[in-house]
This record gives sequence, C-alpha cells and structure tokens, in this order.
Amino acid sequence: MDLQLKGKTALVSGSTQGIGFAIAQRLLEEGATVIINGRSDGKIAEAVKKLQQAVNGANVSGVAADFAKAEEVSALLEKVPEVDIVVNNAGIFEPKPFADITDEEWLRFFEVNVLSGIRLSRHYFPQMLAKNWGRIIFISSESSIMTPDEMIHYGMTKTAQLAVSRGLAELTKNTAVTVNSVLPGPTKSEGVNEFVRQLAIAQNVSAAEAEADFFRTMRPSSLIQRFADVSEIASLVAYVASPLAAAVNGAALRADGGLVRSIL
Repeated sequence: MDLQLKGKTALVSGSTQGIGFAIAQRLLEEGATVIINGRSDGKIAEAVKKLQQAVNGANVSGVAADFAKAEEVSALLEKVPEVDIVVNNAGIFEPKPFADITDEEWLRFFEVNVLSGIRLSRHYFPQMLAKNWGRIIFISSESSIMTPDEMIHYGMTKTAQLAVSRGLAELTKNTAVTVNSVLPGPTKSEGVNEFVRQLAIAQNVSAAEAEADFFRTMRPSSLIQRFADVSEIASLVAYVASPLAAAVNGAALRADGGLVRSIL
C-alpha cells in the first residue's frame, strides 16, 4: 500500500533507537524526508548511517537536542523551522516505588515526556493550520489508561499526553490537520531490554524467565503475551501520519496487544 508520504517531511523526536528509530525507518520506506533526534551528535550520526543502509535513497538527517533542556529544544526549532509531520516520541521511564519519587523526578518526567511534545506542537501546529495540512502524533502508552503501580510518575505523563493531544485535535475542526495519540503496549526496545535485565538481576533468573514472569504477574491481561516488535508500532504510526488517515483525528489508538480490557 502506498501511504502517499512522498514529498512530506517528518520530525521524529527521540529516534536514534527503539520505537522512534523504527518509526523513522518506516516513514523513510514510504518516501518521506525524515529528521531524527537524539541527545548527542554521535548517536545521531550512527542512527543516520543505519537508516541509510536500511533504506535505499533515504533522505534522512538529524538534529541533537536534549528535551529536558528548553534552550536545546529552541535551538532545534531554529534548525528545523517547518515540517509536515511531528512524531512526539521523546520520553523516559523508570520503575520506582511511589514513596521514593522526589519532586525533582516528578518534574523531570513531566519536562521530558509532556513538555517535549507541547514545545514542538506549539511551534509547528499553527503552521499546519495555516497551510491546511499536517499531522501531530503523540507516542503515549497503555500506561496512560492503566497506570502502572511500579512507575506512577511515568503513567501520569502518558495520561497528560492524551489530554494535550485531544485538546489540540479540538482546534483542527474543518481543516486537514489531525492530532492523534498512539498507545504502544510493552514493546521490545533497548530501554525495555534493560528493564528486563534489571528484573532478571533482581529476581536472580534468566532474562527469558523474567520476561515470562513479567507478563504472567504484571501484565496478565495481555492477549499476545509477548513484547511487541518496534516495527509493529511503527506501521501504525506511519498510517496515522499519512493522507490515507484523514478521518482519524482526536483518537487514542491502542497497539497494546490487547492488554487493556476496555472496549473503548
């Protein structure tokens, strides 16, 4: 299927690895021009090289910015003044007992996970409305509607993303601009691999046993009973970013492997 993304330019935040990298690759495969982002020039250069090797003729570049630092985001916006598609993927997560989460950590999670998307959207959204076409996509999580007790601060930020996304969508009435959220479930990224490794160490078991135990005890409602592959999330994001998804607006689209039991 041709997603009609040739000629479109996309910015994907937090995209030197994991879900963001997979999204960048999928958009490149559809012919879009893609700007990736990471916190260091070295990681960006490495990711750009990998993407060029994976996709023939890939039109890809990168801009470094740490989304915990407003001044670096401002610098990114100066270097990338206009795009057609924004994928707000930058984010952090860390399991931690609620009583041990400090004020500083609550603020850090909000800064990176929520304000990152707000700052990019605040810049690009008015331009999209002016030209009557654009896509803003927030990469949220099933944790936005099933707050995990092992990282409540993370769940809070993912719920906030849904509120921002839906609120922006309300401002797109009678335009060809859409704003949506995609909610991956547990997904096999580098960060999750480290999470599983830490669980294995804590439980004194193998990584495979820790993964199986994770789904058995912490995510028992999952229907696929496995981590999703990053490419499975990227395919949904690429569709939502495309002109073919013109009627998808203001939605929270789950790619959670059936983990959330509610129908809506």
